[in-house]
Amino acid sequence: MNVHRPLDPQTCERTVLAVPGMHCAGCMSKIERGLADVPGIASARVNLSARMVTVDHDRKMSDRDLVGALENIGFEAQPRHNEFERNPSAVKPLLAPLAVAAFAAMNVMLLSVSVWSGAEGSTRELFHWISAAIAVPAVAFAGRPFFSSAWSALRKRRTNMDVPISIGVVIATGLSVYETVVGGADAWFDGALMLLTFLLAGRVLDAMMRDRARRGVDALLAQAPQGAMVIGADGTPQWMAADAIEVGMTIRVAAGERLAADGDIIAGGSRFDQSLLTGESAPVAAASGDGVFAGTLNLDSPVDVTVTGTGQDTTLAEIARLMEASAQDRSKYVRLADRAARLYAPAVHSLAALTVIGWLIAGAGIYHALVYGVAVLIITCPCALGLAVPVAQVVASGSLLRAGVMVKDGSAFERLAKIDRALFDKTGTLTCGQALPDPAVMASLPDDAANIAYALASHSRHPLSRGIVRALASRASAVTIEQVAERPGEGVFGTFEGMPVALRRPQNAGGSAVELQIGSRPAVLIPFADRLRPDARAALDRLSQDGVVSSILSGDNAAAVAEVARELRLTAQAKASPQDKQEAIGRQRASGHTVLMVGDGLNDGPALAAADVSMAPGGASEVGLQAADFVFVQDSLLAVPRAVKTARATMRVVKQNFALAITYNIFAVPLAMAGMVTPLIAAVAMSGSSLLVIGNSLRLARAAR
Repeated sequence: MNVHRPLDPQTCERTVLAVPGMHCAGCMSKIERGLADVPGIASARVNLSARMVTVDHDRKMSDRDLVGALENIGFEAQPRHNEFERNPSAVKPLLAPLAVAAFAAMNVMLLSVSVWSGAEGSTRELFHWISAAIAVPAVAFAGRPFFSSAWSALRKRRTNMDVPISIGVVIATGLSVYETVVGGADAWFDGALMLLTFLLAGRVLDAMMRDRARRGVDALLAQAPQGAMVIGADGTPQWMAADAIEVGMTIRVAAGERLAADGDIIAGGSRFDQSLLTGESAPVAAASGDGVFAGTLNLDSPVDVTVTGTGQDTTLAEIARLMEASAQDRSKYVRLADRAARLYAPAVHSLAALTVIGWLIAGAGIYHALVYGVAVLIITCPCALGLAVPVAQVVASGSLLRAGVMVKDGSAFERLAKIDRALFDKTGTLTCGQALPDPAVMASLPDDAANIAYALASHSRHPLSRGIVRALASRASAVTIEQVAERPGEGVFGTFEGMPVALRRPQNAGGSAVELQIGSRPAVLIPFADRLRPDARAALDRLSQDGVVSSILSGDNAAAVAEVARELRLTAQAKASPQDKQEAIGRQRASGHTVLMVGDGLNDGPALAAADVSMAPGGASEVGLQAADFVFVQDSLLAVPRAVKTARATMRVVKQNFALAITYNIFAVPLAMAGMVTPLIAAVAMSGSSLLVIGNSLRLARAAR
């Protein structure tokens, strides 16, 4: 949900603010609700993965005004000049607190076992003092993420989930110190440390997932070079950093270089690898007057290009923007947790307060009333509820990993379990991604023809030429071709022993093919085919049996896509740009379908992000690998229905885990409020409910078989 109100475009400005302290759905919700009340703000888009807020506001508002508005909500912020600038990882600051909490909890628990076993007198007091010496500094250090968050909220007269957690930990530790000083029988250092350990582990896993979600955008933007040769007014070329290039400048792009900006060719002609944008494996010829795009690779000859778009205004940046926006669409699942978080803090505060007040009215002393209140705070800690989903995801992820499927985003299990539509890219997904010449034609070539074809193909980087090199590598001998020339869009030409030879584009041939011409001999047509992945038909049949309708969504040419569609008996859309793919997915989702996208190319990044859930083969581009939720490393496409089956089993276990956790709270909370549970027993019960959830989740270990 973005805040939005009308504002005159003539007076509107956009500012990107980094908010490092934003770490959960509750933070996102507070920022959105808070900014909605600030005059002069037209809209605010929160990116939880990048921990940034993009604000459209009146130009009269300065960066300081926006930073102040966020500080009033309870979050520190700082302006960013680049929308795609990345914040430091949130994982690293949490690792040391987690390690300290876990180490201290294990040692204090060992001492507690001795006390539970009947240690009395001076022995018990010694163990309590040793526990205090370990626990107090450990709690002070490991609890900082919760204490600082709670204090920031309370300073602004707000509350969040960290407030009851901090209160429970501080009071439990304080009462334990008091018990130790007065020589009491009980101390609850272990309960406070166990609570911190469980909560920090969950926060680390969450931060790791958010960092991973951001890497897809980083991988895509890395396709653009850091600079280019700019032609000055006097015709002298000079290297210039990408962020200094301006619209209207002329850049010279050598063969083998990627473009640093969008533009139009004004001199020269070449072929460009545009698979980044279209998914089309064949290079695209471009000449004077044609548009070219940042991140694409110039294959053949130098060209001069007039810049029409730089930095965040390039097509490449727009694709990255689409990926980020699409990733945020998944937040409906996060917002369910947000609603629960908003209810959790006031509910726990109310129960603990009622417990303390009730016992004071009943005649108990302030000490015992506080002990019972702390027990309520600890026993209501939502660890079992918090583990219900992630533990099941971890176990199911391990099961899939052993079956050759890597799970990159555990939250995607929920979405994968609900899919009823599957969209497949063609090249590299349904097929193996390597166009190979017809084996019968290759076998029928005479030795001298095979040698000439191999020599000509070795002079080209075209995908079809590389296919010929692979096909003939085991039988061809080296021959010398003279006067070799590769003409963009036409083929490779040369002379062999005085006669002209060529590997060229056929005049009339559907699909992918080349023509081998040797002197006056009849030309040999060499058709190409990208073979289907093993078990592709069987995988699609299994998906159909599970109620999933499959189709092809590809950027390749219509003829190549139609051939695969006929063989697999699927409907298909060809020549689809990244925006076309995203729009197609949007239409499916708008119709009420839950969509799985399976793709591998650079151009598939926005589609993989826009779909409810996504998968990519292990040989996918870096952008595809980073954007996908699941990656299968095997050749067989059976990985897709296997993942769907595992996801559905996982969600059944998750529902059981929720039922177990809720049942635990129904019985445990009244006992704590009745004074029948000490903070130590509360911590043990909380941990026991968590272990019960973990044990139930372990049944998923063989789910992917």
